[in-house]
Amino acid sequence: MRGFILALCAVTVTAGCVVKKDPPVSDEVLAKSVHRHDGPPALTLYTMVNNSNGAGAHSSLKLNGSQRVLFDPAGSFRKHGIVTRNDVVYNVTPQLKDVYTRFHARKTYHVVVQRMEVSPETAEKALQLALSYGEVPDAMCSQSTSTILSQLPELNIKPTYYPNKLSEQFGQVPTVSTQQLYEYDDEDRFKALEAYDPERVQQQTKS
Repeated sequence: MRGFILALCAVTVTAGCVVKKDPPVSDEVLAKSVHRHDGPPALTLYTMVNNSNGAGAHSSLKLNGSQRVLFDPAGSFRKHGIVTRNDVVYNVTPQLKDVYTRFHARKTYHVVVQRMEVSPETAEKALQLALSYGEVPDAMCSQSTSTILSQLPELNIKPTYYPNKLSEQFGQVPTVSTQQLYEYDDEDRFKALEAYDPERVQQQTKS
């Protein structure tokens, strides 16, 4: 088991699942960072996939309930001005959502985006599960994301350590739509983020 975790860690560190601690964020800052999206309640699973060998590298989940957040377990989308507590990214405006996907899509990785609309009750349950999950250890991004989804009976998701297996399970839900995002900028995602021009972002309020 130890060997398995070390091997998985070697894969995920290169793509998105990294060892880190989110800096302390006050309740006041969180309260000011609530973004309520006017689209329907929805779950969006992101899977980062290696362009060379097709291996899954990272899983994360966008939740639109009473507020819209990103559950980015053991993720690296951390920068001054991005409000994060316990692997939950707050204030997920259309622009921040767009930057998030383009941060991960680059020469070496593409992003599989799978979205499904759900009932308000299901969206809120998933949101509360993410908010209460706590900070996720290294290499446990898919395990934590699938654990949350497995508690939503209508999805029939089983916990897994593998991003592609989680994506396959999620894709079996009939109402899920799937897109793939490819970008060909610098393979260093942090350089790509620095070079990203927010003025080019299309404000998509219904996505």
